[in-house]
Amino acid sequence: MATTQLARQCVQQLTPYQSARRIGGHGHIWLNANESPDNIDYPNPEQRLNRYPEFQPPELISAYANYANITPDQVLATRGADEAIDLLIRTYCEPGQDRVVINPPTYGMYAISAQTFGVEVVEQPVDVNFDPDYAALAKIDAKLIFICSPNNPTGNLIDLAKLEVLALAQQDKALIVVDEAYIEFSAQASAISRLSQFDNIVILRTLSKAFALAGARCGFVLGNAAVIQCLSKVIAPYPIPTPVAKLAELVLTRQLASMKQRVEALNQQRLAFKQQLEVLPGVEYLFNATGNFILIRFKQELFSAIAEKGIVLRNFTDKARLERCIRVSIGNPQEMATTLEAIRAFCQATCGEICL
Repeated sequence: MATTQLARQCVQQLTPYQSARRIGGHGHIWLNANESPDNIDYPNPEQRLNRYPEFQPPELISAYANYANITPDQVLATRGADEAIDLLIRTYCEPGQDRVVINPPTYGMYAISAQTFGVEVVEQPVDVNFDPDYAALAKIDAKLIFICSPNNPTGNLIDLAKLEVLALAQQDKALIVVDEAYIEFSAQASAISRLSQFDNIVILRTLSKAFALAGARCGFVLGNAAVIQCLSKVIAPYPIPTPVAKLAELVLTRQLASMKQRVEALNQQRLAFKQQLEVLPGVEYLFNATGNFILIRFKQELFSAIAEKGIVLRNFTDKARLERCIRVSIGNPQEMATTLEAIRAFCQATCGEICL
């Protein structure tokens, strides 16, 4: 098509990120997108939608700063963490000149956003335990180094002592971007305390997971005030719609207890699910369980068989080092029980053994 050829060459050649919604599926149990299983009936505050929203709504910024125990000038609100990734690349990387580093297997949007802007992507292999190779990252020449913690899909957490060494090695050379989309499920591993020590550490956060607001699209960049000021030059003029800002402020100020209860319940369900998986002979390996999901390597390909039962999971078997791996989001107790029953039946049928 002639209009397709008008697009930039890198866009013509780009393979878009395959989100859970793009991939789709058919079923009655959806455990493929790492969403919260509960749909909270949040109140809808009165709003005047004839007016443009604040560029960075002060109440929202203050609420998140208080929640994260940092100052408001260290916070930028974005349309989900995805916009934050995109924004960092557009702000700090010259197309055709600069590079970003990712540590696959990891979240796919780091590479997609870079490729969209003609920025080179360097894939730094992780070690045998799927942890980042900090020594190699310390020597690499790039503008942005993305590290997801807990990592999606493997669940690996960042080593905070090694992060400090890496930040020092890359001082005045690169920003170390720690994506903490799932950090509420492993709060002890957060790098938030390092923001005051290292001006080249940047943290990404979201309300999509633990706060059960995936549909609202509200995320945050946390970092040095100078980084926030640079990003503020590039972000859209009205990034956070008024209803989203009001809703986000509400959950950050008056519903923190509910979020913590949700996290505790999901963590308990995740632990119970993992313990039940450990005894199944068809399960070859269980990855770290630190977010609201768990990655499982089966001895035989399972995805199609489970999908036929109306259970939609996330298939990673086409990714390097993740052969026969399926990611399961932690749903409600009934969803997890039904999924476990389907997996147990699959194990019994394929392993020739009775799965207790």
